[in-house]
Formats: sequence, structure tokens, C-alpha cells
Amino acid sequence: MLLTTLVVLSLVLASGGWVGFRAWQARAHLLNAAGLARDLSVDVVGGDLPRAQRTLAALQEQADAARSATGDPGWWLGRRAPYVGDDLTAVRQIAVAVDDLARQAFPTLLRIDLASLVPRQGRLDLARLSGISAEVVAADRAVRETNARLAAVPTGDLVPQVRAALADLRGELGRLGELTSAADRGARLLPSLLGAGGPRRYLLVSQNLAELRATGGMFGAYAVIRAEGGRIRMEAQGAAGDLGTFDPPLKLDQETRRLWNDLPGIFPADVNLNPDFPAAAALYREMVRRRTGTEVDGVLAVDPVALSYLLGAIGPVPMPGSAVLSGSTAVRSLLSDSYRDLDATAQNAFFAAAASRVFTALFAKSVDPRALLTVLDRSITERRILFWSVHSDEQRVLADSQLAGRLPEQDTVPTVGVFLNDGSGAKLGYYLRFSAAVTVGECQPDGRRELRLRVTVRSTAPRAGLSGSVTGLALSGDPYTARTLVSVYSPTGGAVLGGRLDGRDTRMGSGVAGRRQVAVANVEVRPGATRTLEIPLLTGRTGAGTVELVHTPTVTPWTTQVVSAPSCDQ
Repeated sequence: MLLTTLVVLSLVLASGGWVGFRAWQARAHLLNAAGLARDLSVDVVGGDLPRAQRTLAALQEQADAARSATGDPGWWLGRRAPYVGDDLTAVRQIAVAVDDLARQAFPTLLRIDLASLVPRQGRLDLARLSGISAEVVAADRAVRETNARLAAVPTGDLVPQVRAALADLRGELGRLGELTSAADRGARLLPSLLGAGGPRRYLLVSQNLAELRATGGMFGAYAVIRAEGGRIRMEAQGAAGDLGTFDPPLKLDQETRRLWNDLPGIFPADVNLNPDFPAAAALYREMVRRRTGTEVDGVLAVDPVALSYLLGAIGPVPMPGSAVLSGSTAVRSLLSDSYRDLDATAQNAFFAAAASRVFTALFAKSVDPRALLTVLDRSITERRILFWSVHSDEQRVLADSQLAGRLPEQDTVPTVGVFLNDGSGAKLGYYLRFSAAVTVGECQPDGRRELRLRVTVRSTAPRAGLSGSVTGLALSGDPYTARTLVSVYSPTGGAVLGGRLDGRDTRMGSGVAGRRQVAVANVEVRPGATRTLEIPLLTGRTGAGTVELVHTPTVTPWTTQVVSAPSCDQ
């Protein structure tokens, strides 16, 4: 036994210099591969496919060299040595992952005809789209399998440099996986959604960010659109105000009623007080059906910021009269100028026309596919485009995507939700700016984790000069004070432990949503002022050292920060 131990020890010591040299080589090749991967992304988005092919060849060469440097007998022996074995194993897995992506996922992504994913001459070529489905599925599978292997690598005993490299790669793969997963869903679902199996009807709903709701904004104007054979056309228009109120209220689940009483079942403008978009969409669909007799296959919601992104890709769109909507003017025109220049009826018509004309232009104009896919990805990532299908098989495919607009029933990473609702009937959301920070705190004996959430609300509203349709109901004698109900959702299995507003304890409403605790704070902000809401939370028994933050999209992007910590098992 002693002789065997001495032989093994001598081999490790003899190979130490060689392993160190190979580690230096592997590091150099992996750094080169990382740079080339970034260049490849730029080449693909920029449409320079010949350059992308050359970049891919160089990336494959560097990735193969890194894999070879970490795969010889000396490295294999070093992986079984104490102290350094875990680090060498992790570096080997990183090298294998990068090489697999360079050999499997990236070539497949380059072969995909991105033009198949965007409309041409007024329609989407469904046969062509179906033809790329196999390529998209293969690329998504390669990314998911690589991601799963890296997720299984233990990090507790790794040196900081290796742990950081692994975390960076996991993050990059996570973002790449979101893109390939979205493309996979699109290739599978778009043919049926766009009428390959028969006509479809949808509600295209504009979320009015001037009056905040949890999923974005109040459901205002809507259009009924028809899809058949890859073509889309508008059939009718309407507004939430046209639907009236519902007495008795539409049926709601008990958790919603405890938080919001019957409001989402009475008022079409309140269906999305909860952040669960499928539930809100189903309510709105039923309200439209009862009032108009129109039955639809799903609900697609967009907001003016998403429309501005789309206009940046497709170009300006003429509106009724002499108005023109562009990427640089859409948000101001829809959420500010319209309230100054138009009455309520004209405002609804303008909102409905904006959404429908942008989507009509999307199908009618010749659009650069990469530019369009980039803005669509941005809109979906920011939760500015949401979709719900009445067909259960389609909804199952969408269920865990950002497009679905809901918090997961069970967190894979502790997820904190911060959702906003206007509390006064005003349209002051255009002037509000939000930020949020979550700091991961101490580990609890039961495996839970402390979290410290800080949300700030700042008002840029003027002190005078706004119309009554913007200021809404007066609060405390000041109609320019914005009243926002801030709902905080704990991670699954976690808890909300109270709240402080500007350093003082504040009263909060409470409830539950599935396995999440919910607390609701009333935050009133005068023009030029900033309020700070601090909420301590607990996670479930995960011990994770990071958090995902999900929030209501607003007129301007939030400033967010997550301060992570080592997991509780490290």
C-alpha cells in the first residue's frame, strides 16, 4: 500500500510541471476562443456570413486545442490529485463545453436562414419556416445539453479564478439558450399560430404604460386580427372602455380576490392587476366575447416601447391624418402628446391604429431579418411582448418562456418579483423612473437565505400644465402626486418580512400567489421627489447565492443590481 502511494505521488509530482504547462496552454486557447465567440456574435448579427465562417473556423481551432490540452494522460492523472483535482476537472469540462458548442451549435446556427423567421411580401412563408425547424431543434438541444453538464459541475472547492470562469460561461450559455429556445419555439409554433391549419383570430392589445399595471400597463385599445396561411390582417378595433363593466364579476381565484377583491373581474382595465398574464388574457378574452360575440384563439400584448423598437427596424409608419410614428417619437406620441392633443375617444382610436399599423407594416415592408430578430428578442426579454394561446398544447410550449409573462411555479433560481399598479386612475406612469437592487445576505440554519430588496421610485412630472386626463384623481390636494402600488413577490417557499418607506416602517397589504408570499405597499411621489422602499425577504431552502429579479416593464428601463454571494454549501 505504501509503495503504491509513493508511486502515485511521484507520478503526480513529475507531471506537475507538464500539467502546469498544459494549463497555461489551455488558458490561452480558452481566452482566444472567448474573444472569437464574441466576434462571431457580432458577425452573425451584422449579417457578414463569410466573415462569420472564417471566425467560426478559428474558434473551432482554438476550442479543439483547449480540449486537447486538457485531455492527455498527465491531465487525467492531475484531475485525481488532492487540492487541484477539482479545478483541473472544471477546466476540462469548460474546454469540452466550448469545443462542443464550436462543433455542434454554432455551425447549425450559421446554417439557419434567418430570413425564414420574418415576413416577406405580406406573409410568412410557413413551408420555408418548417424547413428550418430541424436545424433549430438541433442547435437548441446542443446548447441545453452543454448547459446541463456545466450546471452539474460542483463549485464549492474551486479556486476563485476557475469558479469565475465557470460562472461566466454558464451566464453566456444561459443567454444563448434563451435565444435558441425562443427560435425553437418559434419554428414549432408559428405555422399553427399563423393559420397553417386553418384561420386564427387574436386580440392585439396595447398596454398603456402611462397607467401602470403589473404586466406593464392598462389594457386599453385592442384590435382583432386574423391569421391565415401566414398572412395577417386586421378585422376590427375596440377599447377597454367600450366593454363597460361586469356585474356579476367574472370568476376569479381566491388568491386574486384576497389581494384585489373583484376588481379584475369587473373592470377590463384591471384584469392585469396580478402579474400572471395568462390569467389576465383569459379574462380579457372572455370580456370581449361577452360584449362583442368575437371568439379569439389567443391574446398578444405589446407596449409603446416595443412598438418603438419595431419602428426602429421597419421604419416610420403613417398614422391617421398627417401624423407619422417613428422609433424616436412613438413613446412620446402615444404616452404624452396624445393626452395633450386628443380627447378620450380619439386617444383610443390612435392607440389601436398605432399597434395595428405597426404590425401591418411589419408584414408589408422588406425588413432586415437580423435587425428585426434583435429588437424582438429585446422586447421579449424586457417582457414588453406577451402572448397567451387558448390552445393548451401551444401554451405548454410557451409556459416557461418570458413570452408567457408569468412567474415560474417553482424557482430554479430564487426569483423576486416587483410589480407596479397605478393607484389613482392617473396617467403619470410616463413620468416615473424605477430602480431596484437585491443583496443576498446570510445563510439561515434551515437552508434559507436572507435577501434585502431596495426599490426606488422617482417622479419627473412637472408641477403644472398637465391635462385632467393625465393627473386623474387628486391625492392629498396635489393631482401631480403619483400613487403607485408596489407588489413584492417572494421566491417560492420564501417570505416577505415587512417593509420600510424612506427609513420608516410602512403598512403593507399581504397575500399569497401559489407558493409565494406577496406584500403590497402604497408609494406616493410628488414631482421631483424620490421614495425608497426597503423589503427584507427570505428564500426557500435553496442556499443559492444569487437571485433573479423580475419586474413590470416601464417607459424607461429599470436600473437593477443583484449583489450575489457564495452559496450556502461553499
